[in-house]
Amino acid sequence: MTKIIINADDFGFSRGVNYGIVDSHLKGIVTSTTMMMNAKATKHAITLAKDTPSLKVGVHLVLTWGRPLLHDVPTLVDEAGNFKKQTLVYGDPESISLDDLEREWTAQIEKYLAANLTPSHLDSHHHVHGIKEFYPVIKRLSDKYEIPVRNAGSHFTDIQILTDIFFDDFYGDGITENYFEKLGERVELGKSIEVMTHPAYIDETLMQESSYNMQRIKETKILMETSLING
Repeated sequence: MTKIIINADDFGFSRGVNYGIVDSHLKGIVTSTTMMMNAKATKHAITLAKDTPSLKVGVHLVLTWGRPLLHDVPTLVDEAGNFKKQTLVYGDPESISLDDLEREWTAQIEKYLAANLTPSHLDSHHHVHGIKEFYPVIKRLSDKYEIPVRNAGSHFTDIQILTDIFFDDFYGDGITENYFEKLGERVELGKSIEVMTHPAYIDETLMQESSYNMQRIKETKILMETSLING
């Protein structure tokens, strides 16, 4: 039987996101989620995680949204103290101090653990843990905390990965009614799969702080109306 993980990113981003994720699990096919530790609704997400023990919860490491937990990570932030934009991180990853990055991501993991939660896995906002220059950091963190990591490509050679295959195309124009029905046709039998999703209900925070907003309602509807059959 094929192992299929349907992960909902951005737990903690807003209350609307949190409720959309929990409903997509309790009433739909979402199996796990990953929590942002620097977001406005992180505390709310922690409460929901404890109230929903069937939902596996990991850490959604952040580098490109909001503000860091630490105040002494100068290579990670702009002049206003916010994390650098995604385009700057991807465009010039060597400007990021790996020491700053490891200390900040460690702080995010430690904040999660301090909430008395057990992380199922690690991934990241905007998939930045997959940047090749950052591999030594994510490798050390995975080894230190003994936590598997979302598969981020062929350079993930000696790290514990969550699944053999990772799909990020249930997103934008790729949100189709029959996406999950066709999933089995795309993967060799026996390979484990993770699909990234972003369910949510719309609220003011989501509309103001994310350009990916209304599409999340469509995702939520499909995730709650689809049956997932492992084969």
